[in-house]
Amino acid sequence: MAAISLRKGNTRLPPEVNRVLYVRNLPFNITSEEMYDIFGKYGAIRQIRIGTNKDTRGTAFVVYEDIYDAKTAVDHLSGFNVANRYLIVLYYQQAKMSKKFDQKKKEDEIQKLQEKYGIGTPASRDK
Repeated sequence: MAAISLRKGNTRLPPEVNRVLYVRNLPFNITSEEMYDIFGKYGAIRQIRIGTNKDTRGTAFVVYEDIYDAKTAVDHLSGFNVANRYLIVLYYQQAKMSKKFDQKKKEDEIQKLQEKYGIGTPASRDK
């Protein structure tokens, strides 16, 4: 019912609100069906992507059909307890996510240059 009242009024949403949610602190063994059960209560879901490799386990992306459904899900599911883990539900922000990947790229580039020129890290020089 709260979502309906949001739509009726000429409500202006904050700029960070969007249809894509980034969910952290998920149990590693959660299934897609369980995710649809939890997040589907707040509106129609277009897609759910659950992290499966070592770096992305415990995270997921949930894409709603409607931005107001996504806002309602964030409001209700942040801090929700699933298998003794409290969910962290955030709006996906491309700029913040790309910074993490850029940092990893820079670290890899530095490592390659160190190997190319025979320069080790301070820890490897001590050995």
